[in-house]
Amino acid sequence: MNSTAARRIYPLERDLHNWLYTPSGEPRGYIQPHSLEELWFHTGTACNLACPFCLEGSKPGDNRLQRMTLADVKPYIDAAVQLNVQQFSFTGGEPFIVKSMVSILQYALQHKPCLVLTNGTLPVLRRMHQIQTLSEQPHTVAFRISIDYPDADRHNAGRGPGTFEQAWQGMRQLHQLGFKVSLARQMDNGEDTAAVDAEFKKLFEQYELPLDTTIVAFPDFAVPGSILEVPHITKQCMVQYHSEDSRRQFMCANSKMIVKKDGQMRVYSCTLVDDDDDYDQGSDLAESLVEKVMLKHHRCYSCFAYGASCSER
Repeated sequence: MNSTAARRIYPLERDLHNWLYTPSGEPRGYIQPHSLEELWFHTGTACNLACPFCLEGSKPGDNRLQRMTLADVKPYIDAAVQLNVQQFSFTGGEPFIVKSMVSILQYALQHKPCLVLTNGTLPVLRRMHQIQTLSEQPHTVAFRISIDYPDADRHNAGRGPGTFEQAWQGMRQLHQLGFKVSLARQMDNGEDTAAVDAEFKKLFEQYELPLDTTIVAFPDFAVPGSILEVPHITKQCMVQYHSEDSRRQFMCANSKMIVKKDGQMRVYSCTLVDDDDDYDQGSDLAESLVEKVMLKHHRCYSCFAYGASCSER
């Protein structure tokens, strides 16, 4: 992965003042990466569903981020292992519409544990016999299934008829095969979190899942390209409201995401900012670890204020 030719020379392209300073001229807050604990792969924005709220804008046939192949990901898996990565994680789109997804996981599981984010519907149910073979690998793979609400009608209104039941069936079958499963849900403003989680626990019991199954709740991140009015994060904010230890817990301090754009494999500083090319850190994984990550994307505020994280580590 020689980065010299492929790497973008951002000082010639980026609005450096906007990158380094807030609109009021204050130094912008940033995270200095310190390690590579988790490497994410975005398998592409193609999906079997077309959820109107999708933070990636995924839908059938979408090509904003292209589908990956085993040949695409192998060099990055190998490089990450050399950098002492602890886990590989995969998101989409829907990873299991990618033909080589099982082969990709088989290779990754030779080296480290994996996490896959999936909607758990037909692409998973139809490939369950292939997914089962992943239990034979040296490391373990876990699955996080998206079930937005503990109400079938509300879930199906966003994801499509029948998807609520399909997702629960997918989750149950994965658990029955011995895989660890978790659940990703949507947050409502002002919600009673304990009450919502209690409703999900009733469904865990109904579908024969462990009552202590992890539930990961996400705020509305808005669709790609959205420009939301959120407070700007300054360098002073990062000192006043965060400690050195809490800054090290930001995902961009210890993880990266690999995407495929225009036929090129690129390193992005976070799983949530692939709609902004300012966060393209080139093609070399090791080099990306020395670049400061400026917290200018509106989704950065969710991490700053609420500790939002896509990781389960």
